Amino acid sequence: MSELDAITEESLVTKGGRKWSTFPGSIGAFIAEMDFGVAPAVRQAMRELDEHDLYGYAPHALTAELRTATADFYADRFGWRIPDDHIQPASDVIAAFLGVLTHLTPAGTPIVLPTPAYMPFFDVARTTGRELIEVPMRRTETGWSLDLDGIAAALVPGATLVLCNPHNPIGKVYSEAELLALADVVEDAGARVFSDEIHAPVVYGPARHIPYAALTEATAAHTATATAASKAFNIPGLKCAQLILTAPDDRDLWTQKGQFVSGAASNPGILATTAAYTRSRDWLTEINGYLKGNRDLFTDLVADMLPKAVFLPPEGTYLAWLDLRGYGLESGLADHINSRAEVAVTEGRLCGEVGAGHIRFNFALPRPLLIEAVDRIARIL
Repeated sequence: MSELDAITEESLVTKGGRKWSTFPGSIGAFIAEMDFGVAPAVRQAMRELDEHDLYGYAPHALTAELRTATADFYADRFGWRIPDDHIQPASDVIAAFLGVLTHLTPAGTPIVLPTPAYMPFFDVARTTGRELIEVPMRRTETGWSLDLDGIAAALVPGATLVLCNPHNPIGKVYSEAELLALADVVEDAGARVFSDEIHAPVVYGPARHIPYAALTEATAAHTATATAASKAFNIPGLKCAQLILTAPDDRDLWTQKGQFVSGAASNPGILATTAAYTRSRDWLTEINGYLKGNRDLFTDLVADMLPKAVFLPPEGTYLAWLDLRGYGLESGLADHINSRAEVAVTEGRLCGEVGAGHIRFNFALPRPLLIEAVDRIARIL
């Protein structure tokens, strides 16, 4: 038994975070954060922030350390050595995406989004007035694949394809062959890629995360990559992401126009991220082991308790995409589950038109609460 199993619902509610306060009385399985606290080095970094009175603007040395920590983490974990000056801070991945669209893409060009997809990508399209073209993923009994013909038909010169890898909410981790095939389509269209790799450190073997921009000179030239320690190290509230610009023209434009995006990363986030990348890898290994156990347990629970559900276990992330259409529910599914089962989940329709009858379920819960949540859903379905 892991000590994480002993974390209680009462203690999580007492913390007062959004995951456990938005829907009082419900098990929090919607917003993408974990219930397992943070690494000791991250806590120490927060103490050092206060000890050094770092409440003013971030000194250049602080951001330099962040760049080096990010480059070293990517090199050690994924085999991609990124020059420090290719890395820019941002407050979060969505802020980085907004900055890329605003400063690095032609005005009015569309966003092409394989769906189901992370909900805020739809909000970005509405905020910027960009056309958003959904291209549904293809699902078989054994896995997911991109609709390359559909993507090719949607892309135009200057368009931005959003690649979420690992893919939120389905948990797919793309293989090298899949990424290279996608790169050919993007190159043929004269388009570019925004690669969201925020979940990259949370991947379950034998799957392996491959940074898209690291594949070839062509992918490096047409890609902006965004990542953060916020999901894997559980620090989303500290507001620090990293934007990796591998194209020289992008870096030049960002130097001229991107200062407000880069300047929005917070001192606590910069310090915590540096501590996560440099001094918290053993903690990450332990947490990923627990998450893999949760994924496997959730798979068994769904098979036993929700036999009409369709579920493909994710290769990465701590998110489950659950098809509940077999129970005859396609409208207001999350509200139905929250109100009757008291389990707060994400409505599938928020992830695209293909999401009707689906929910996104966050299984980064203590195992007793994970079991309780699935049992509650099964009882009302």
